[in-house]
Amino acid sequence: MDSSRSILVVDDNRDLLELIRRQLNAIGVNPFISDNVIDAIEILDNTKIDLLITDMNMPNISGDQLVRYASEHHPGLPTLVITGYPNVDSAVHVMKLGAIEYLIKPFTEEELYKVIAKILPKKETEVATKVVEKKRDSFMGIIGASESMQQLYDTIERTKSNKATVLISGESGTGKELVARAIHYNSDYSSAPFVPVNCGAIPEQLIESELFGHIKGSFTGAISNRAGFFQAANGGTIFLDEISNTSLELQAKLLRVIQDKQVTALGSEKSQQIDVRILAATNVNIWDLISQGKFREDLYYRLNVISINIPPLRARSGDINKLIHFFSKKFCRDLGKKKLVFAKGVLNTLEKYAWPGNVREMENFIQRIVIMTDGEVTMNDIPEYMKMKIDQTESDQNFLTLEEYEKKYIRKVLVAVGNNKSEAARILNIDRKTLRDKLK
Repeated sequence: MDSSRSILVVDDNRDLLELIRRQLNAIGVNPFISDNVIDAIEILDNTKIDLLITDMNMPNISGDQLVRYASEHHPGLPTLVITGYPNVDSAVHVMKLGAIEYLIKPFTEEELYKVIAKILPKKETEVATKVVEKKRDSFMGIIGASESMQQLYDTIERTKSNKATVLISGESGTGKELVARAIHYNSDYSSAPFVPVNCGAIPEQLIESELFGHIKGSFTGAISNRAGFFQAANGGTIFLDEISNTSLELQAKLLRVIQDKQVTALGSEKSQQIDVRILAATNVNIWDLISQGKFREDLYYRLNVISINIPPLRARSGDINKLIHFFSKKFCRDLGKKKLVFAKGVLNTLEKYAWPGNVREMENFIQRIVIMTDGEVTMNDIPEYMKMKIDQTESDQNFLTLEEYEKKYIRKVLVAVGNNKSEAARILNIDRKTLRDKLK
């Protein structure tokens, strides 16, 4: 779909707004979104909008009043109404007010594309239909057309109509939370909450309270009852990132939650029934932790009903170029800068670079390039460590172990940054302690 088209989406359900935003992003549209009618009217009055998509049941000012306003003040603007409470009378009512299409929640990505294609001109129809049928260059905000990414998209599609637990693995920076969001927002339960939790960022003494909630007086500082992340995610999805950082005691409680579908707030004797889909992620080999007695094998099997391994960027043939242009376009647009041109040899150099920090490293690098460069990106804009090549012959590489390759690579990065260990750790996307251990 032509990215110059402007679509305004209005719904008080922010999760659904995020879902539709991602679906429209996938066909090249970056929509305007609003969770209330007042802000939506301001956007309509100050922006050229080609299509209005609005919910009907919203607090304070309802969607039918927005449809009426659009019809009176912006005649000719096509309006698509979405609702989870359909009936014949309401359908007839909004059509009389000026809506031209009616879509019932929950709807699929394909259903949304088809109805938009039906509303917008024919050339849009052809492109939108093609997006659904052809090999996918992107999916729910994930960029990539390589074979490994096609397989990833297919796996996500298979999780659509069930609530099986999913274990997402991959190196740091590969986009595990992005995949978790794609699983949720592509599912039949996408309008329910999505609650991400970074288990590695919560102190061990607080994580049980954060996950399951607590009651007043259960510990010092518990001045009132408080629901946890599991209660907040009820009906939807909870994403437990860095699950490998949890203690064995917490793992036992998570296992009971999965088995019994109940949570017990800290200090309470009563359990609460919950309906939550659990997605978990790790960037380490859990089997190594199991063998060391640091992770419960029974929990691993409970979490790993569906397994998704995100390939590192260096293994995604053809995707590096796509991501470079995607991030370049995104940051140029965000910063109001003209499109960057990459000089001959630059793209080739970046495609050969190993990207140890994966997509996160690339995103940060391109953002820096967009900020610091105007017009053309030349080899002078590329750091020396990215230009380095492994110096042994191809036949020697056949006998190079992964450990030997890692040693050589770390040494080269250290040389490139003048032995600045903090900078080297940042480039390698590891902490200083890990770097010190590797240097030993």
